[in-house]
Amino acid sequence: MTGNSHNSSLLDILGRYKPAPWRGRYSLSRLFFNFYLLVMGSFVVIAFFADFVISAAVKGITDDYTSRFMQGTIVLIEDELFRKPRSEWPNTIKALDNKFSYRLEIVDRWSLKLSKKQAEKLDAGELAIDSDRDILYHRLKLTPKILVVGPLSPDANPDRPRALPLELRIHLLTWSLISLILAIAVWLWVRPVWRDLETLRQTARALGEGHFETRAPNARNQAFDLLTETLNGMAERIQRLIATQKELSSAISHELRTPIARMRFALEMLSEADDCTDRQRLMQMMDVDLDELDSLIDSSLTYARFEREQPELQLSSVELLPWIEDEVDSMRILGGAIQIAVDNSGLPVGQRVELDQKSMPYAVTNLLRNAIKYAKSKIVISAEVVGDRICLHVDDDGIGIPPEERKRVFYAFTRLDRSRDRATGGYGLGLAIVRLVLEQHGGSATVEESPLGGARFTLSWPLLQSVTQS
Repeated sequence: MTGNSHNSSLLDILGRYKPAPWRGRYSLSRLFFNFYLLVMGSFVVIAFFADFVISAAVKGITDDYTSRFMQGTIVLIEDELFRKPRSEWPNTIKALDNKFSYRLEIVDRWSLKLSKKQAEKLDAGELAIDSDRDILYHRLKLTPKILVVGPLSPDANPDRPRALPLELRIHLLTWSLISLILAIAVWLWVRPVWRDLETLRQTARALGEGHFETRAPNARNQAFDLLTETLNGMAERIQRLIATQKELSSAISHELRTPIARMRFALEMLSEADDCTDRQRLMQMMDVDLDELDSLIDSSLTYARFEREQPELQLSSVELLPWIEDEVDSMRILGGAIQIAVDNSGLPVGQRVELDQKSMPYAVTNLLRNAIKYAKSKIVISAEVVGDRICLHVDDDGIGIPPEERKRVFYAFTRLDRSRDRATGGYGLGLAIVRLVLEQHGGSATVEESPLGGARFTLSWPLLQSVTQS
């Protein structure tokens, strides 16, 4: 009842769960306008701020330049006025005004409202400048009359109005060109980004729908190279994990049936057995089955850990020959009457290699276990240096492995037809663990015919893999 209610509640939860619907694709126009407005707005703010700072910085320079530039003209106008009686000044200034492109007029001093600084300059006989209105003021010697010159800019002259001032037209043209060029630049940058984003979105969606074979193509924009590589690496890892899980689940469920069936049979026989000898024999059978289950679980967990986690190697430099002898000595007890020898003739004296002392023993001991299962009377372990790699050989005088089966034996739950007997065949995980360990070391595991007549398993990996030096 408890199991059924638990399954029912689980089904209810799964039945109620509905994944959120996928949202639409990325909008190229929205991405373009958002980015364009951001860039253009930032550019305008920076431009206006820079213009304000520059204008404030050069204001004094500009006023000084205008004062020196107009000084001669104003002196000539003043001399012309003082050649005539003051009563004729209005007519004279009117006649002069017609000859200049800017306005000329004479006003009383009291009618002007200037800043304190400009008023002091005006009273001292210097030119006073109204920068905002582009007008110059000059006191006519010691009289209370002021000569007003300007506005100097043609666009500010009310007597010569224009549809659009020149400065405004220049600004409009300049900002139009800047906006167009910036829009083209933003489009050329945003479009590849949008394509990469859309490609990554489609890839992520396919992965979310369970299509773990999907991979994102190479990014057009370098900014997405690392993200694309990370996404593809994640997809590869998930695909491998799921494949491993399915493989382990299927294989383990199959492998568990035989010992469980034998244990169930032994339990049934045990309840009916009256003889003490029969009961002892059945108890021993169940003990063997429990050991078999324990071995299967241990091997499966070890294989799954290497396949799933791929732990970072902790490489250290070791002298190879003593390390091999230690590993062989730890396995001699399993060999029984089988002769296990270490051949160091092909190995330079004191040769050191880099390896992970936690994972590499898995590979060597699994090869020795395999050799012990199939050897008739002799096993030889040897090593040699080939180029920049170390090659470790494990030879036996057993039945060997056919050429067509030599690659397949390194994959999980692979057993040759003649190895299906539990006494020799195992579960097909030992050599798979060997392959994973060597792949982590940047090496490989291979098998070929042995000089002893059986199989020769070879582990090959680089002598140096890190910055450690012997």
